[in-house]
Amino acid sequence: MFAVRAQALTLQFALRGDLRRIRIPPEADGGRADGLWRHTCFEAFVRRADAPGYLELNFSPSGRWQAYQFTAYREGMMPADLPQPASITIGQRERVDAVPEVNAAHDDALVLEALVHLPVPGAQAGPELRLALSAIVEDAAGALSYWALRHGPGQPDFHHPDAFVLTLEQR
Repeated sequence: MFAVRAQALTLQFALRGDLRRIRIPPEADGGRADGLWRHTCFEAFVRRADAPGYLELNFSPSGRWQAYQFTAYREGMMPADLPQPASITIGQRERVDAVPEVNAAHDDALVLEALVHLPVPGAQAGPELRLALSAIVEDAAGALSYWALRHGPGQPDFHHPDAFVLTLEQR
């Protein structure tokens, strides 16, 4: 789920399943941190429909976050200067009713909600935004799996232009 209001973007990610089989980073301060993608985390990539530059946003269930600005596909990476720090809220792990098609009677759920104030001007200013949403999930053995609304060709690549499948019109 996502929403844009006056250059602020709210994203909600939900991880459902047997969370005992997933490594979830322990709670930490809510500051910036690099390398969040090495463990379970959620990501959003945001760009203007008519510009090659984009913003990469990383959110960890630990409460840490990071934002990078790129000038083009995987080029010109630098920390993004956000007007305000990102705000992350983590929902309690809770048992929820499973989807009827799933055999398990209940699943665990972890919900992460992030509020990000987008930099203006920049690649995110303009009437139409494109988003790529993704997640990295680390299993109990330490193996990573890569999830996205759409992957580009070849290896998982959340930065690929083909991954930007959601369109938001700003008002």
